[in-house]
Amino acid sequence: MAEDLQKQNQINIELTEEVAEGEYANLAMIAHSSSEFVIDFIRLMPGLPKAKVKSRIIITPEHAKRLLAALADNVKKFEASFGEIKQSQEAPSFPMNFGGTVGEA
Repeated sequence: MAEDLQKQNQINIELTEEVAEGEYANLAMIAHSSSEFVIDFIRLMPGLPKAKVKSRIIITPEHAKRLLAALADNVKKFEASFGEIKQSQEAPSFPMNFGGTVGEA
């Protein structure tokens, strides 16, 4: 009985080859309204005057909070395995030898 319930709650997730390759981003900009969070993942490249949004993800506020918790949990596990993630004391200044606009995250 428990096995049947477990099968009903499973989700079959498809990961295409193209998506599995991933996109590199070194900046994220986040905006929100009363009903959604918009996360733009951006790639800044040295010497280029423009930065490109590589992916835009739109999620509900509830999912944003779940994402925050999942990221915090994963950072904690990463640091337990590999040591503390070092952060500069001062915020990076832009253009940081990169072209593009100022952003957060």
